[in-house]
Amino acid sequence: MKRFLRWLTCGVVGLGLVAAALPPKVAEASIVERVVAVIGDRPILLSELRHRARPHLIAIAAQNPTQAQQAAAESEKIRELLTRMIDDRLEEIAADKARLAVSAEEVDNGIKNVAASQRLSVAELLNEAQRQGLSEQDYRDEIRRQLLEGKLIQLRVRGRVRVTEADARATYTRWIRDSGGDAVVDPHILALRIQPGATDDDIKVRETFAQELVIRARRGEDFCKIVAQYSDDTQTKTTCGSRGPQPLQALFGPLREIVQKLGAGETGDPLRFGTEAILIVQVRQAAHVPAFEEVKETMLDRAYGDAMERQRKLWLLELRRGLYIDVRL
Repeated sequence: MKRFLRWLTCGVVGLGLVAAALPPKVAEASIVERVVAVIGDRPILLSELRHRARPHLIAIAAQNPTQAQQAAAESEKIRELLTRMIDDRLEEIAADKARLAVSAEEVDNGIKNVAASQRLSVAELLNEAQRQGLSEQDYRDEIRRQLLEGKLIQLRVRGRVRVTEADARATYTRWIRDSGGDAVVDPHILALRIQPGATDDDIKVRETFAQELVIRARRGEDFCKIVAQYSDDTQTKTTCGSRGPQPLQALFGPLREIVQKLGAGETGDPLRFGTEAILIVQVRQAAHVPAFEEVKETMLDRAYGDAMERQRKLWLLELRRGLYIDVRL
């Protein structure tokens, strides 16, 4: 969700702030506008913060937390979001100075590219965004912000980043350390979504279909082609269901138990993931501690991403030093 809302966020009075971020009830008709932050001469209004917070708060509520957990999660999310909105204002100011802009055509093309990468039509992508709580205009605004940030990073940040094999090895060392020296595995997962409100009969049909796919994979049919054709996880349809190597202990319990039992090239039995999906997992290589050369390209990518993020934050700090910033929330 978080990644989706990003492409395709402080509480002084705790619960009072969260309540302020939620849309007002109809019976409470009066709305008092407030300035929650000022960046240079550009304000961030409470109504803007409420609007940007809405899909995030919906996602938090969907996890069915306790009241205390929900209040804490919402307060933390609002703090993150206000920081992000301040960064957005800083980038807008920097873009104005550099005479950078994003056209409507670039936004259209950006949406088409995201849809293509997810193997969705534009209409399907926008429907998914709406399901997450984003209107079409909200989603277009988010794409515009990402494209503008991309132009600024290309202009101001990318030239600062140099990544060597030594950086990749350092990233590898941290990765092994953070995993506690545990075995690493790269599970390839086909996810069949269970639609909200599905009946027991609907779920049984879905489970039967999942078992049929397992049989096809075990008979030697190309698992990657099965994933590309049937998986509902749009982010991994083009990667054979893989999100990259990860520590075995990081997998949730039932999935970890299945993966531990699988040998190279074997496919596990269908696994129910709560009320959301049925997972089919295959491993190309049994769980092991990989040598650096096995994951070199992945480590180079991670090292580059880490370096870019560090430089982006330093650049934003530089922008902050040159502007008046007043946070009033």
